[in-house]
Amino acid sequence: MKDFFKYAFATVVGIIIFLVVMGIFAAMSIVGMISSAQATKNVSKNSVLVMNLSGVMKEQADENILAMLAGNSANTIGLNETLSAIRKAKKNDNVKGIYIEAGMLSADYPQLQEIRNALLDFRKSGKWIVAYGDTYTQGTYYLASAASKIYLNPQGMIDWAGIGAQPIFVKDLLDKFGIKMQVLKVGKYKSATETFTEDKMSEPSRQQTQAYIDGLWQNMLKAVSESRHISTEQLNAQADNLIIFGDPKEYVRNRFVDGLLYADQIKSEVKKLLGVEQDAAINQLSISDMQNVKEKHDGEQVAVYYAYGDIVQSQLPGGLFSGAHQIVATDVNKDLEGLMEDDDVKAVVIRVNSGGGSAYASEQLWHQIELLKKKKPVVVSMGGMAASGGYYMSCGANWIVAEPTTLTGSIGIFGMIPDRSQLLTQKLGIKFDEVKTNKNSLFGTGARPMNAEEISYMTAYIDRGYNLFRQRVATGRKMTTDQVEAIAQGHVFLGQDALKIKLVDELGGLDKAVAKAAKLAKINEYYTSEYPAPLSFTDQLLAETGGGNYLDEQLRAFLGEYYEPFLLLKTMNRQDVIQARIPFYLNIK
Repeated sequence: MKDFFKYAFATVVGIIIFLVVMGIFAAMSIVGMISSAQATKNVSKNSVLVMNLSGVMKEQADENILAMLAGNSANTIGLNETLSAIRKAKKNDNVKGIYIEAGMLSADYPQLQEIRNALLDFRKSGKWIVAYGDTYTQGTYYLASAASKIYLNPQGMIDWAGIGAQPIFVKDLLDKFGIKMQVLKVGKYKSATETFTEDKMSEPSRQQTQAYIDGLWQNMLKAVSESRHISTEQLNAQADNLIIFGDPKEYVRNRFVDGLLYADQIKSEVKKLLGVEQDAAINQLSISDMQNVKEKHDGEQVAVYYAYGDIVQSQLPGGLFSGAHQIVATDVNKDLEGLMEDDDVKAVVIRVNSGGGSAYASEQLWHQIELLKKKKPVVVSMGGMAASGGYYMSCGANWIVAEPTTLTGSIGIFGMIPDRSQLLTQKLGIKFDEVKTNKNSLFGTGARPMNAEEISYMTAYIDRGYNLFRQRVATGRKMTTDQVEAIAQGHVFLGQDALKIKLVDELGGLDKAVAKAAKLAKINEYYTSEYPAPLSFTDQLLAETGGGNYLDEQLRAFLGEYYEPFLLLKTMNRQDVIQARIPFYLNIK
């Protein structure tokens, strides 16, 4: 028996030692893999930048360790890395062209517009772009239309059907659980609350939604028409005919594509453009490869700070499925303070892509940007959305640049308190009694809905918040409060319309914003540095909370359009009562 315990103990110790050693080797392998991926890249002659347009596009790329270990690191694409890769490829004489491989890309329209403009700028250098796909989504076809040549698989499809919005309403779902949302809002266009209180769109909401999807579609029609030499009337006619189910040969006849080729045949076309033998290998560069192509950093530093996602005061807890990326005011303010104190940073561009969130957090962000602006120029570059709270934090900047298709404005706030009394008392059979010292001691209780006096207090509080928001805009945009009120009321605008009413200063992408920041800082030569830095290897492995993780990405892919309602119901208890945000689920298709 003594020998048994001795051998058993030795076996356990051996297993522990083995696991420790294997863990060390695994860690060394991962570190080696990352270090290898980050090594300086030399570009060979006759190289081609390959853009694989599949996955979810984010504003800022991050190296997700879990995704890398699972072999799914290509699930996300960084807009910043994509634009940087195209710009570097344009400047590098060894890169002769770009090959676009179309896939299922999830990106907002301003992101697509910014990439497309970068591709058109690449072509101005005299280089070529070839696009190929088995199936083109409407978004990837819009991008591909900037190419010199577009090819499609002989059995492929093009999804070209126009743009629609299908907001989701969860009122009846909440009713089944005995939950009713008590809503107070300012602004007839502030339709975010309709998700919880209605079963269809209000007329003001329908009007503004129709206006911005019409604007998106007109921008897309104009761009494709100019590049493919197809009239907008014909493009609309093809959209009405659901050409996704048409004969691929019709795509060629209607000039949507230049030819039908199988995957192996497209290589031959690329080799012809490169001027190499058909049996020669193609020197391929990925977007990630281009990040390791070093550039000289001459001049002064312009910081580009990425702020995207829901605006919250502090990180919402919730474990692995805590949701998408967030603008956490406490963290962002610390970062902006650091940039303010950094003498090497001469100007700051804040890239905002947010539909808003907490009104309180938006005010804190506005305040920090005001402090930053006193020491150095601040320019806001608006991405897909910079609306409501996203506009609140932006309105005080020295200069605001938006894409024509950016959704912005939505100046208004609302309060939303769940009434769970039916769930608790009728569905679950819970009874309540009361003992209190003052008449409002139990304000916010889940045992009953708010009474008239409580509603009046909440209404006054929301009105004060709205007046403050309106005043911030008036001060930042050098307007009167009456002028702001005329375009407020929660109204959402496209960037091209926001320019006309002075909510933004210029139309364009991140490059224009950076150029303006440099001009305001009075510097001729400059380079950009991106903030905040991606999480370190250790931080990613140890992180247990926070959005944007690999498992959350898989959940988003699995639930599709139902992901947002699922996430909202999950985090409802932790959302701030007073919100400044656009409609929760645009669900634009």
